[in-house]
Amino acid sequence: MSIDFEQTYNELYPLLMRVAYRITGSTTASEDLCQEAFIRYYERIDKIPPGDQAKYWLIRVVKNLAFNHEKRKGRERKAYHKYYHEPKPEITNQGETGLMEDESKRMVQDALMQLPYKMRVVLTLKEYGGLNYKQIGEILKISEGNVKIRVFRARQKMSEILKKGEIYVP
Repeated sequence: MSIDFEQTYNELYPLLMRVAYRITGSTTASEDLCQEAFIRYYERIDKIPPGDQAKYWLIRVVKNLAFNHEKRKGRERKAYHKYYHEPKPEITNQGETGLMEDESKRMVQDALMQLPYKMRVVLTLKEYGGLNYKQIGEILKISEGNVKIRVFRARQKMSEILKKGEIYVP
């Protein structure tokens, strides 16, 4: 394994996990998607410039893999429920505070999943990926101004969705 690959892996794995998790809501799926992204990176390492370009490339790959995973999961879920109609499993009793915290996190994740694709992507990269507007623009191949508009609108939409659920998130 080359030193460049190992360094890139160590630096970007936590960021890529956050991006994948915010899209999928699953640690296991996020780990699998990050692994797949790094396999693709390793296969193309000679063709991808190091540094920020590698970072943006990997974020774009993880984002696309995560959204494809969610689409596939949605189709599978629909097929499953069509035949079995099973309710979701109950949350274990963790005390009132734990339940409220879990419920708030679930509602935020559900609200994020209700956003249109373009809004969800920019908000995920900005809030959970820790990227700035310029970096997001480079990843998505859109202008920095367009990124700012999408983030603003996504935050507004999230706020509206969460207010319906009586959850306040500043």
